[in-house]
Amino acid sequence: MKPEIIISSGDLERLEALLAAPAARNRSDLNGLRDELDRADIRDDEDMPANVIRMNTCARFCEHPSGREYELTLVYPGNPDGAGRVSIFTPAGSALLGLAVGQHIDWTSTDGRTVKLEVLEIIRQPDSASPEA
Repeated sequence: MKPEIIISSGDLERLEALLAAPAARNRSDLNGLRDELDRADIRDDEDMPANVIRMNTCARFCEHPSGREYELTLVYPGNPDGAGRVSIFTPAGSALLGLAVGQHIDWTSTDGRTVKLEVLEIIRQPDSASPEA
């Protein structure tokens, strides 16, 4: 069972626009993200809890069963890739959106392993006035 997720109305609006663009409209690999947006509890930006992963949030995670901890920043597609950044258009990225501290998500990694990521801490939230923060 998937955990309950909360998404800001600002993030929802921007993500829906990206998904409606010709380059993404018919991409079946983005159906997981579409499903996540459909099931989310949508809140006004100012009503978003501080412990929830939004776009451009940097959070600390623990991977189970390995116990490995690391930081990831959830970014929009087209932002520079790099260590510690994960695009919302990847399965991992869409799985992280809307999770709160203490929640976890399971998914199958590219090598076929089942990975459980637990959200340990929000390191940095975006400036709500700037979606590119």
